[in-house]
Amino acid sequence: MTVRCAVSCAGFFLAAVIFSAAQDQKPAIKHAPAAQTSPASGKEMFMSYCAACHGKNAKGDGPAAAGLNKTPADLTALAKSNGGKYPALRVTSVLRGEATVAAHGTQEMPVWGPLFWKMSQGREGVVQQRIANLNHYIESLQEK
Repeated sequence: MTVRCAVSCAGFFLAAVIFSAAQDQKPAIKHAPAAQTSPASGKEMFMSYCAACHGKNAKGDGPAAAGLNKTPADLTALAKSNGGKYPALRVTSVLRGEATVAAHGTQEMPVWGPLFWKMSQGREGVVQQRIANLNHYIESLQEK
């Protein structure tokens, strides 16, 4: 499967989720396929893949948040909610799609691990780089 096909499939999946949410009188959300970004830039990945729901400041108030069934998490409060320690392994697990997260039970949040794998054409090292850099960026956003 090509990267373009995988990214298009992810966009279609997200569109289907939003369409069903729109049926519940929620604001319509315009969908686009996930853009290819540099695996070296956690900020670029966050802005491309996460900010639509979590917001540019990661507070859970992105433009697509109103169309979701559950409010996206405030990613700036992860350390605060974890006794002051950033839960890097938990975030990695969520990004990879290995963790069970109640808000993700309906798959409203794309599981980025498989999408990153497809974007990286199966190169696990690049997937790990993407997840590590995205995780480091989210860690840099933690409230003091």
